[in-house]
Amino acid sequence: MSQVLKLAIGSIVVALGVLALKLWAAQITGSVALLSDALESIVNLATAVAALVAVRLAARPADSKMPFGYYKAEYFSAVLEGVFIVVAALLIFHQAWQGFMAPTPLDAPFEGIAISMVATAINWGWSVVLVRQGRKLQSPALEADGHHLWTDVVSSLGVAVGLVLVVVSEQPLLDAALAVLVGLNILWSGSKLLAHSVGGLMDVSAGPERLDAIRQTIADNADGAIEAHDVRAREAGKAVFIDFHLVVPAAMSVKDAHDICDRIEVALKNTDSGAIITIHVEPEHKAKHSGIVVL
Repeated sequence: MSQVLKLAIGSIVVALGVLALKLWAAQITGSVALLSDALESIVNLATAVAALVAVRLAARPADSKMPFGYYKAEYFSAVLEGVFIVVAALLIFHQAWQGFMAPTPLDAPFEGIAISMVATAINWGWSVVLVRQGRKLQSPALEADGHHLWTDVVSSLGVAVGLVLVVVSEQPLLDAALAVLVGLNILWSGSKLLAHSVGGLMDVSAGPERLDAIRQTIADNADGAIEAHDVRAREAGKAVFIDFHLVVPAAMSVKDAHDICDRIEVALKNTDSGAIITIHVEPEHKAKHSGIVVL
């Protein structure tokens, strides 16, 4: 079993445990804010399942139906997470409205806060693991799940502080107001997640630093060529698709041109194991005298 798959399964286990704790805290206090926090944990569970499915699908090798691989499956999972977050926000706003209409004093508030903080500590630790490992393993689904958990941690801390104020001020309407803030916070995080994931599905270019590294690797390993131009790269999960035009002298043999291409491909894959490379070889009269000039 791969490390990515183990982490995806771990997210489901963590989400179940945290959900149970937060529902317990909401039940013993009657707090709308804590119930809203628990609703977000239901989203965490749903997105953890979606991430597991996406990770397993993305790991499948390319085949005749998907000749470029299943890498983008993880972006679909991240988009789904964003949608779930928006749905959770709407449910939270509904609960907050009911709280405004019928405010009630809290029962056992400090016990509920303590239970919620245990759940929050678990989420915090797991979010750190997911973000670090998601970046290391180049898994958009895991990294998105980690960032989502971090927003849950922040909102849970805010709820805890707010509930203390509710108890001190004896103003139960503040409980519903806290629920609204929780909803707005996760709505904001969901919008950012959707924007990032849609960018991946739309084949947005690799970042400037990654492009610079690709260009430098080409320049360092293209001895014998004249230039490389129209260098492009797009990311899809672990993979980065790179294509460019390589201009060689008109008198160069096909074998020599092919040797240069092989050398560049090996260097690019040594730099980035997920590189999938396409090189279009052109004669010297096609030179644009721009891009990466080798000679």
